[in-house]
Amino acid sequence: MAGQGLSDDEVQGVREALAAGRKPKVVFTAAAGQIAGQVGQVVELTDPAVSEEFVVVRFGRDELPFSPADLAVAPKGAGRRPAEPKVEPVVAEPAVAEPEFVLDRVPQPRRDESAEREESKVETVETVEAKPARRAVKAAKPKTPAGLTVTLAYAEGEWTVAAQQGAKVLAKPYVLKPAEALRMVALVDVPGVHEAVEQILATERSEAERQAEKLRAELAEIEARLAELREAS
Repeated sequence: MAGQGLSDDEVQGVREALAAGRKPKVVFTAAAGQIAGQVGQVVELTDPAVSEEFVVVRFGRDELPFSPADLAVAPKGAGRRPAEPKVEPVVAEPAVAEPEFVLDRVPQPRRDESAEREESKVETVETVEAKPARRAVKAAKPKTPAGLTVTLAYAEGEWTVAAQQGAKVLAKPYVLKPAEALRMVALVDVPGVHEAVEQILATERSEAERQAEKLRAELAEIEARLAELREAS
């Protein structure tokens, strides 16, 4: 029965063998399912960080990924087909007729002795019907893409949005208008989030009105000063 899976040292040995141009043989363990005990050849090692099934094994005409737990190092001589015994044709010996004594029998014409010898030879050939072997192959698991993260943030009076897939940055944080941020938040059906955004917008609106009132007062003061200057001239 196959072992308990490839150890880290055995995986490193397989990697070194592939680098040297060899394709080491492995045997499938019970974790591989119905093909346990069968022998395959490792043809490639992919990135174990992407998928735990990073050992690509050639089994028959297929090349499929497996995890180290599905495989073990094949013993020497594994995978060789034993020589088939040569089948010799069986030839039946011709039957020898015993002498027969018959009274008042009509003589029959004698047949050619060579023809009788040919007919008496019966050649028996043993026919072996080859049945196709059933092969169960472990289905390859599709590789799932890395997770996608979209971040909407508010800090120091500005709304920003950023996107990242796995460790890859798709979009660095860039500034959004408050109306655009509010439309994005409206897609999230969470009452607490809506209340937090409304509170932020109310604070910004109040601050903008305060600054507008201040600017209007400063503008009125400047216009009054300008009117005084015009009257003096």
